[in-house]
Amino acid sequence: MAGGGEKTPASSAQPRKAPTPHASMVTPAQPPKSADSRSSPYSAESVGSDSGAAPFDICVSGSKGPIKLNPSLLEINRAKRRDREFSKDVAPFQYLRPWMVLLKRFIKPTDQVKIVKVCQQLGVGSGGFYRPGYRDGAMLRLWMMCLGKNWDPDSRSYGDTRPFDGAQPPTIPEEFRKYVQDAIQASHELSTQHIEALNAVEELPLMSPDICLVNFYNSSGRLGLHQDKDESRSSLDKGLPVVSFSLGDTTEFLYGDVRDEEKVSRVDLESGDVLIFGGKSRLIFHGVSNMKPKTAGKWLTDETNLQPGRLNLTFRQY
Repeated sequence: MAGGGEKTPASSAQPRKAPTPHASMVTPAQPPKSADSRSSPYSAESVGSDSGAAPFDICVSGSKGPIKLNPSLLEINRAKRRDREFSKDVAPFQYLRPWMVLLKRFIKPTDQVKIVKVCQQLGVGSGGFYRPGYRDGAMLRLWMMCLGKNWDPDSRSYGDTRPFDGAQPPTIPEEFRKYVQDAIQASHELSTQHIEALNAVEELPLMSPDICLVNFYNSSGRLGLHQDKDESRSSLDKGLPVVSFSLGDTTEFLYGDVRDEEKVSRVDLESGDVLIFGGKSRLIFHGVSNMKPKTAGKWLTDETNLQPGRLNLTFRQY
């Protein structure tokens, strides 16, 4: 999820004035200057990333082979057994607060593998993963890729191209859209089962995602408390939900009505979890406080070579 995250300094040689906090993500900046050069190919007005850096690969070397579209019978049977084991002993539904639900381990292991591989392939191409930063050179503790529309942290608005290099965001894969629709439908069914007199569709209305922000956090990644409020006024007024997928390592997720870590609630998001918040919870403050290393399933890292950390996809409708 986009938001005002922690930053790491590019240089400690001179004191740096802290940026003015705001509710959306930090204002990224011109790419940090290297130690042996004071020049940059980007203008002072450009939103930046690591200058001249190769696209960030969320998977370790050797993971760039094509996705297998026709798995063997052995692989299919193994995946079915793993899916059954994955769903055991887990409460499938948590009603965190009105208009905010958590679907535990909703994304099947086979689909998690597919999502990671697709994100990896998109992420090393045009419009792929980059590390946003501040104008003073400090960097966010995550790597970001936009799908559908580009989100510009500098102007806090959406557009058709990425300002610092002109790249167009990749389209949202249709299969990802289906996962989102399935999750919203499941939230309606489970909400009705668990909570009396609840109009689930009214609380979490259906939406057709045309934006997806894909963030990768390494083991030291975090994201400060913020609101997702840069979508259209119509989308926000309708309370169209944000749908968030978590893959990889477990993270502690913060959420609440105020931008104060001492006054927010906390919940662990594990690989396969889907978090949905909309309606009157659409503009809650939320963030990522810390990662829990080595908590990703070995089956996921073995099959995808996903680097240590968390892959997070947040879908919304502009």
